[in-house]
Amino acid sequence: MVVRGETTTKIHLSEISIVLVESTAVSLTASLLSELVKRKIKVIFCDEKRNPISELVSYYGSHDTSSKVKKQIEWTKESKSFVWTEIVTEKIRKQRDLLKMIGKEEEENLLTGYIREVKTGDVTNREGHAAKVYFNALFGLDFTRTADNLINAALNYGYTIMLSAFNREITANGYITQLGLFHDNMFNQFNLGSDLMEPFRILVDETVLYMKMIEFGHCEKMQIVSLLNKEVFIDGRRNCVNNAIKIYCKSIFDALNQDDLSQIRFYKNEL
Repeated sequence: MVVRGETTTKIHLSEISIVLVESTAVSLTASLLSELVKRKIKVIFCDEKRNPISELVSYYGSHDTSSKVKKQIEWTKESKSFVWTEIVTEKIRKQRDLLKMIGKEEEENLLTGYIREVKTGDVTNREGHAAKVYFNALFGLDFTRTADNLINAALNYGYTIMLSAFNREITANGYITQLGLFHDNMFNQFNLGSDLMEPFRILVDETVLYMKMIEFGHCEKMQIVSLLNKEVFIDGRRNCVNNAIKIYCKSIFDALNQDDLSQIRFYKNEL
C-alpha cells in the first residue's frame, strides 16, 4: 500500500490488519480496495465528523463459505443459548474483575452475585442488571449510556472498531454476520458480531476509563484503535487483541459445530 501525502510511505499488506479511512478527503484506488478485501484486511470508512460509518465486508471469506453458512443455519436454539450463556457470564466476570482492580468492592460483590444467578440464555437479564451497576461504578451515578458526552463518544467509537474486527473474523471463517446467537434485530447487519464481541467490550471500557479527555479528537481515537495491539493471554499464550479475537471466534464456531462448550477460549489480562 502506497500512502501519498507530504511524504510517500510504502507499507507491505502483510503488516496490515485494519485500514481506518478517517477523512472523507482520502482517495483510494479500486485495485487497492480489491487487494485489501482479498487479504481479509478490514477497511473502515469514517464520516465528515471522523466517526466510523461503514466498512468493507467480503462476499467470500472462506473457500467453503456455502458449507459454513449451512452449518450456521443449522445451529440449534439450544446450542446457541448455551454458548450465549457462556459469553454473558464471561462478560459479567470481566466487568467484575475491572471493578475489583479499581477498588469498587461493593459493586464487585454485586456482580459476583449476578454471575451465580445467570440462567441458560440469561432469561432473567443478569447482563442488563450488571451493566447498570458496572457503568455507574466506572463513570458515576449520573452516567447513562444514552447521554451525549465525551465518555459515550469514546465508548461508541471503541465498540465500533471492536465490532469491525469481529465482523472481519466472522466473514473470514466463512460465516455471515446477520445471523446471531442472541441479537436478532432485522435492522442490524452485524447481529453475530454484536454477540461475540461482548466480553471484549471491557477492554474498551478500561481504556476510556483512564483517558483524561478534554475533547474526543484524532489522538484520542488513535489511542482507542491501538487497543487492538494490546497484549492479552488466550489459550495459554500471549497474543495481541487482534489475534485473540481470531482464536476466540474460531473457538466459538467449534463449540457450536461440535456442541462442545469446552472448545471456547476466552482471553485473560494475565495468566
